[in-house]
Amino acid sequence: MKISAVREMKLEDLRLELDRLRRHLFDLRSQAVTEKLENPHLLTNTKRDIARVLTVMRERGQRVTT
Repeated sequence: MKISAVREMKLEDLRLELDRLRRHLFDLRSQAVTEKLENPHLLTNTKRDIARVLTVMRERGQRVTT
């Protein structure tokens, strides 16, 4: 996901995307523990996408809860 696409999202869409990405990261970590994760780069990419969403939310002055 590119930062330009994240910046175009509305606040509610950002919150939904953040929830979706966090669930996805949980699933990827579960797969990694059970050694069923085929592409380990997905973990890194998902973490970076979460960071992008959080960055845009903070730039807009929104409180971010973890």
